[in-house]
Amino acid sequence: MKKIICISFLALAFTLGSCTNDKKASDESTTDAATTTGGQEAVKDDESAKDVVKIAVGSKDHTTLVAALKQAEYVDDLSNAGPFTVFAPTNAAFDKLPAGTVDGLMKDDKKADLQNILEYHVAVGVYKQEMMQDGQTINMANLGNITLSVKDGKVMVNGTANVVATIPASNGIIYVIDAVLLPPAKK
Repeated sequence: MKKIICISFLALAFTLGSCTNDKKASDESTTDAATTTGGQEAVKDDESAKDVVKIAVGSKDHTTLVAALKQAEYVDDLSNAGPFTVFAPTNAAFDKLPAGTVDGLMKDDKKADLQNILEYHVAVGVYKQEMMQDGQTINMANLGNITLSVKDGKVMVNGTANVVATIPASNGIIYVIDAVLLPPAKK
């Protein structure tokens, strides 16, 4: 009888030990998978609607904006659920800035300035064009405000940037603009 109890006890101990080791191996593989992949931008999905970053990455007219988002480390942020309203300047819009401005902002010591400018192009929430009104202000991610002008169905931002296209995204809406929005100096 003692032998049966002893064998049963050993079998139970072995079974419990196996479960513990299996769980530990499972935990380790889950941890490894979580640490080796990126954030939302790393999710591969060619069937669903694209988020604002994937749309920008796929646009030949927004390579400067994408480079700026990478330099500012905002790719993950804008790949998240949002919702966001993004005023996305084209490459030609960045070209209108004084010579050397973009290159200067892409330096590591100017990262905070670049982030401030990019945040001035993003609002939390979705502002649909049919809901926009002349004189409307929108608070942006950098806590500054933009002002919209609406005339004959055309939208202008801060009196300097025209909305030239509207693109829905899975996590918000993108308004392609023809000028870079520069935030007012902080008081």
